[in-house]
Formats: sequence, C-alpha cells, structure tokens
Amino acid sequence: MPRARSESGFTLIELLVALAIFSLAVLALLNLAGENTRAGGRLQDRILAEVVLDNRAVETVTSMTPPALGQTNGQEQVAGRTWIWTRLVSRTADPDMLRIDIVVIAPQVRQPAARVTLFRASR
Repeated sequence: MPRARSESGFTLIELLVALAIFSLAVLALLNLAGENTRAGGRLQDRILAEVVLDNRAVETVTSMTPPALGQTNGQEQVAGRTWIWTRLVSRTADPDMLRIDIVVIAPQVRQPAARVTLFRASR
C-alpha cells in the first residue's frame, strides 16, 4: 500500500533549509563565545591597569612631600607584564592645591587603559 505524501517524511529542500537555519544558529553562538573571550581579556587588562593606577595614586597622595611639578614617567610590573604610567602634576587656581593626572598605558596596545585625576595639598 503506497504511503500518502504527508507520511513520506521530509523532502531534500526541507532538510537543506533546516540545516541552513541550524548552521546560522551555530555561527551566532560561536561568534558570541569569541566575543565573550575578547571581552574577558579586555576586562583583565583594565583591572590590572587599575591596580597600577591605584599604586601610583596611593604613593602620590600619601607621600610626606608633595610631588614635583611636571611630568614623570615610569614602569611597573604587574601580572608578569610591564605597564607604563605617566603622572602630570600641575598647579590649580588655589595655590595650596595641586592637580595630579595619572594615566596607565596597556603594554600590548599602547593606549590608555586607566586614568585618574587627583588633588592634594601642595605643602
């Protein structure tokens, strides 16, 4: 007894369409997983840069003597990588206050990864 068309299963076209839709879903998931990995790396860089930034800020604010006016550059090792930092000390409208800008540069991309502006007494 021959089977009715509705009972004969899927056609080749239907299978190809289903496979194409499944492939698009898999590609979207793979792209999402890759983006999560990249975002995790960027977050790790930012956190490590902020550790360097905090070290420089605490040292600058807690020092017994105020920092000298002008720009100071340095390097610090954190997590096996060398981070480059720049500290710029300038005067403010108040002669008793100094403005201190600190920028930490990520080692691989050579662009600022963290920055802060602090104020401290000039005496």
